[in-house]
Amino acid sequence: MQVPSTTVYPNTWPPQLKDGLRTPPSYKEGGLTIQPILQSGDSSFGAEIQGVDWSRPVSGEVVQQLISLQDKFAVLVFRDTGLDDERHIAFTQQLGRDLEINPFFYGRENDRVGNPYLWDVSNINIDGTTVQPGSRRWHHSRGNALWHTDSSFHRPRAKYSLLLSHGAPARGGSWTHFADTRRAYNDLADERKAELDDLVIEHDLWHSRRLGAPDAFNNVEQPSITARHRLVQEAPDGRKTLYIAAHAKSVVGWDQTESEKLICDLIDHCTAPEYVFSLEWLGGGDLVWWDNRQCMHRANPYTTGMTARDVRRATVNDDGPLAYGVVPKGEAEGDE
Repeated sequence: MQVPSTTVYPNTWPPQLKDGLRTPPSYKEGGLTIQPILQSGDSSFGAEIQGVDWSRPVSGEVVQQLISLQDKFAVLVFRDTGLDDERHIAFTQQLGRDLEINPFFYGRENDRVGNPYLWDVSNINIDGTTVQPGSRRWHHSRGNALWHTDSSFHRPRAKYSLLLSHGAPARGGSWTHFADTRRAYNDLADERKAELDDLVIEHDLWHSRRLGAPDAFNNVEQPSITARHRLVQEAPDGRKTLYIAAHAKSVVGWDQTESEKLICDLIDHCTAPEYVFSLEWLGGGDLVWWDNRQCMHRANPYTTGMTARDVRRATVNDDGPLAYGVVPKGEAEGDE
């Protein structure tokens, strides 16, 4: 399967980083200021939100307002929040009480953050050094540089991801890229949509890790961590969306060669420049909240010259009717 190349797209955010980039006008909604990032017709993707008072617990009214904006934009950006780990988790729990638990792949004693509700997705070892080539964390991280949705291989899958930056961003720029799978589906030809509407995809954690670092994972036995999900789903705003990712291993009922071609073609389509914005992390306290059900994302890959990049993710498990995907016959919902 072809691995998507690393690209920094021309429609970057914030807009002043690219000469001549035209951005949609901002608008007020109550005490919030909303700056859309990508706008095409009636389709909006990504928004920077100002006006949230992060110095105290966010009110229930504002939380509901933010959820409504999340349903519309799929990715919300907040700058200079001042949040720490505890308040990061507390806000995430206002969006859903069931948070994903970190399995501590390397043991909790080896985890730099050590909180079961936070995933350390930094490039920093427990002793403060940066992750180096050849280490397991280096190889594992290469899967994060592929286009994906978080935990699509879990049952239940991830609903919201909230990634918070600590300290200064990495030297040379620190970026996360987002792709709008709703608009990408809408732009498909009707004939193509008809071909895709009934397909089911198997998602596998170790499939994406083998794609990212085949030398490290191809010949290593790993426990099965898989789930099956419908390819075409309905986003919270009622539009159809593609639920696709580098974790997508195969189309149920298809052979592997056909499956890989379709999956790669769809990822290429969803990540065309008109569907993508590239967000730069500007400082500690930057928070990005996205809905895994209606977009893909990926990080820039690690480099040997990269300075420390400290980002931590809290994740809300999906509680909707599609959370467990298509459960194979003979298995109860929630079985692993």
